[in-house]
Amino acid sequence: MAEPNPSLLPDDFNGQTVTHYIVGKVAAVFFSSADSFYKVLLVKVTEQNIDWTEDEMVVTGSFADIQEEATYRFTGKTVRHPKYGTQFQADNYQNETPTSRSGLIAYLAGDDFPGLGKRTAERIVDTLGSQAIDKILADPQVLQPIGLRASVKQTLLDTLRVNNGLEQTIIGLNAYGFGSRLAAAIYAKYQGDTLTVIEENPYKLVEDIKGVGFKKADQIAAQLNIDPQADSRLRAGLLTEINELCAQNGDTYTTAKPLLNTTLQLLENSRNVAVDPQKLADQLVALAKDNLIVGDENRIYLRALYEAEWGIAEHLKRLHDADSDDLAEKKVDRAIEHVAKASNLTYDASQTQALKSAITSHLFLLTGGPGTGKTTIIRGLVALFAELHDVSLDINQYQDKTFPILLAAPTGRAAKRMSETTGLPASTIHRLLGLTGREDGPEMPTKDLDGGILIIDEMSMVDTSLFQLLLQAVPSHMQVILVGDKDQLPSVGAGQVFHDLLASPWLPQIELNTIYRQDDDSSIIPLAHAIKDGRLPADFTVNQKDRSFIACNAYQVNHLIEQIVAKAQKRGFTSDDVQILAPMYRGAAGIDQLNITVQNIFNPVKSARQKQLTYNGQTFRVGDKVLHLVNSPEDNVFNGDIGKIVGIDLAKDPHNKSKKDQITIAFDQNEVTYQRSDWNRLTLAYSMSIHKSQGSQFKMVILPMVPQFSRMLQRNLLYTAVTRAEQMLILLGDVQSFERSVTNESVNRLTTLTQRLQQVFGEAQTTPASTETETHTQPVTSSGAVPTSVASADASPVVPTNAQPAAPVSTAKAPVDYRLTPTLVQTGGIDPMIGMQGIKPADFMPQLS
Repeated sequence: MAEPNPSLLPDDFNGQTVTHYIVGKVAAVFFSSADSFYKVLLVKVTEQNIDWTEDEMVVTGSFADIQEEATYRFTGKTVRHPKYGTQFQADNYQNETPTSRSGLIAYLAGDDFPGLGKRTAERIVDTLGSQAIDKILADPQVLQPIGLRASVKQTLLDTLRVNNGLEQTIIGLNAYGFGSRLAAAIYAKYQGDTLTVIEENPYKLVEDIKGVGFKKADQIAAQLNIDPQADSRLRAGLLTEINELCAQNGDTYTTAKPLLNTTLQLLENSRNVAVDPQKLADQLVALAKDNLIVGDENRIYLRALYEAEWGIAEHLKRLHDADSDDLAEKKVDRAIEHVAKASNLTYDASQTQALKSAITSHLFLLTGGPGTGKTTIIRGLVALFAELHDVSLDINQYQDKTFPILLAAPTGRAAKRMSETTGLPASTIHRLLGLTGREDGPEMPTKDLDGGILIIDEMSMVDTSLFQLLLQAVPSHMQVILVGDKDQLPSVGAGQVFHDLLASPWLPQIELNTIYRQDDDSSIIPLAHAIKDGRLPADFTVNQKDRSFIACNAYQVNHLIEQIVAKAQKRGFTSDDVQILAPMYRGAAGIDQLNITVQNIFNPVKSARQKQLTYNGQTFRVGDKVLHLVNSPEDNVFNGDIGKIVGIDLAKDPHNKSKKDQITIAFDQNEVTYQRSDWNRLTLAYSMSIHKSQGSQFKMVILPMVPQFSRMLQRNLLYTAVTRAEQMLILLGDVQSFERSVTNESVNRLTTLTQRLQQVFGEAQTTPASTETETHTQPVTSSGAVPTSVASADASPVVPTNAQPAAPVSTAKAPVDYRLTPTLVQTGGIDPMIGMQGIKPADFMPQLS
């Protein structure tokens, strides 16, 4: 009976665990990653149990400073690479450099030990024998008889310690199953204490290392026999779940009941053991005492988000109260007339009011739906600021000094559009602040901004953390104008910043309601406004010149899109012009399937020699439209940026000096080359999620809505998708799904930014700010929440009554308690009818008695 082939054995064969290994001398290091411990080695094999017949083999894995000509034992498995053939994928290794006299002499006389020549190395080995290195590390005094110079001796000791320490650390991290990138991040954090930290408390990795989740730490803890009810385990579970709950829902806080329930489920499922709920509750309190979370009334925050909301409120108060230029009304009116004439425009009353209110406010919010003239106002504000402050719009005159007008948006495409419409440079917010993407923790370093005015567009996309960083960089003298569409989807990150700012009566604001960007043939903008108002127009299923509806089920969507895109291509539309938007990735009508279909129309395989690379189930070719999935400020590329593949270099290409596969992508702002380790940041972009499309617009949008997307069907999702279309909109699916989207108003996220604004602004004033003198009342909702207050450019602003801040808690900065009570009313301490002219507390008193 033939012996079984070890390389084909299961991990457990006949009850015995089989460990695959090779032993050999490293002939060459083909590749060594600059930002991790990943390496590709060529090894001359001397021993193995994987049925390998050749003299050399390629070995990949996570290794410390591998020495060429040194011998190592590698454990792992054989893998078949589609291009490079069979390789050995090592999950761990150990140094087995021969302890022969010649081997040790060659090692000590090598480049790692400058000043230590061959003769000195011979003396060391002859004196200490084959265990020389172990003896030196155990007791450096054994070198005394050899008479080394002090500098040489110190170099020898330092190098041996570093080599041995790092190697043992990486071996240990490999044993715990960490990949090369995480191993590098962990070592960078803890250095020589890495293994000690992990052995004492593996859950510390959850708090300190981005990318290490609770389950991974829990696996290590199980190996180390750490008690399932250990405080460290319960803390890590709580931190994991509060992060998960906030990230999942976009909230800035959660509450105890869902947090404790989900954490108990995580802890008990992970190790299949019961956890005492009281112990878990105790650790929740302990986390608050250690300042990792903050408890405020019944709310539980991650400290960074809690401080970010307070920081936003305090910075906005600083900017709101800052001294601003006292511009005479007549001067502003004349400047608006000059700007309108120079632009060949006629501003109507509402536009004039918006321009006047914004340019005379130190801090101002501008919102409005599609076609209401937000872009026109931004252009007008730029020209108006230049006119009033004698600023030249020729940026070439500012080569040696700061251009006083700063324009920014959350994404590269939004910034590019802003630049195109104003004729001035605009950047992403990250780039404006000098964020590189390598910052860690809440104290991210940002550069202070300098200039006269800052205009931020697409504010609905800005999350809590980024907005706090932006505001802390804005000097008090700078005018700030925030522009966006309040009905679009909120940010991907935690919070609903623009929504909450507009809900505050303390901030000057205007909503543009008049639709300007519309002609007799347009139907897309009226559709968007109908959706915003919670209805579908009567002609929804009637095909228009720029809009059509095709009824179909989920399984017909792919075939219909294939036909539509093919016809669009024949009519001259390119992949840049056509964008399919869908709510979900999976399914017959999902993003993944539609990407493959449309790729084969716009960028099919043209020849067998065409370069292409496959990764994570997707094939990439030169010419493909691709989407960047995360923020990468170090490359000036951001979540949602769309680019085109302009180059593919294969490792085997003669001209490829890097000898590794790489993809080069051209974005609007620059070109970026992606190594294989970065390909998880990319996906095809012929079809994309509606969330990722924010900040972009396309000539033709194809939008399928089917019952399979049911959990995603919400009004702001549909509204955002429709408003991406510039010229043509094709709707697919069933009317019921579109109706469900329109009637399903999205639930607001759990945030307290508006309350923080009320608390901070309420300390200094009892009457909300307004852009005009006349005020109207609006009742408080039955829940006691302050309704959204937005001043329309077509009417006087409205402010809520009783808009006093909720009572602060001990964790805050102790703002004054402004809760309305009968006692306060009767004593005249607070006016229950704030904002109502001519009414005094005494007038209302009989109704309270």
